[in-house]
Amino acid sequence: MATARPLIIGPSRGPEAPYPLQMEGKVISGFGRGSKELGIPTANLPVDDNLTPWIAEIKSGVYFGWASLRLPLDTAATTTTPEARSGFSVYPMVMSIGYNRFYKNTVRSAEVHVLHEFGADFYGVEMRLLITGFIREEKDYAALEALIEDINVDCDVARKSLDREAWALRETGKGALDGSWLTRETPEQDRAVL
Repeated sequence: MATARPLIIGPSRGPEAPYPLQMEGKVISGFGRGSKELGIPTANLPVDDNLTPWIAEIKSGVYFGWASLRLPLDTAATTTTPEARSGFSVYPMVMSIGYNRFYKNTVRSAEVHVLHEFGADFYGVEMRLLITGFIREEKDYAALEALIEDINVDCDVARKSLDREAWALRETGKGALDGSWLTRETPEQDRAVL
């Protein structure tokens, strides 16, 4: 029997240092296991110490927060979140940063599970992350079912933890947390709009 875990992480007043952390990049192909083996699709971001200096120091484990995706118009039209002028849609997320000991990976990865159902993959799409907290350390599992069960609990923890005013994004009209970075326009976007 699994050990009971807290279903809400972090103080009610909001994220504490070093959070929130930011990460961004284009979604890349991963190991191909998220959807196929686990039934939990992931969007992978490149782990690059030069672009994200904090990632070399952060412990391997499961984190939660907010993700924004600049989806193609045909995909974005089916989403339920408000979109900024920049074309980014915002969603809650849970992510693993580490080596995924169950699969014995030798390369550190950043695997994001966006807590929303999409009709298609979105490789190559720009993704931004606002990582607000840490759920648990990375661990190994005796069976695939135990891994899946823990990931499902991680998803519940992320949803419940983000469903508080100090953790919800101000931009959604439901919270106090500044998520403007997730949907800000870049200089390239500004030029394209002119």
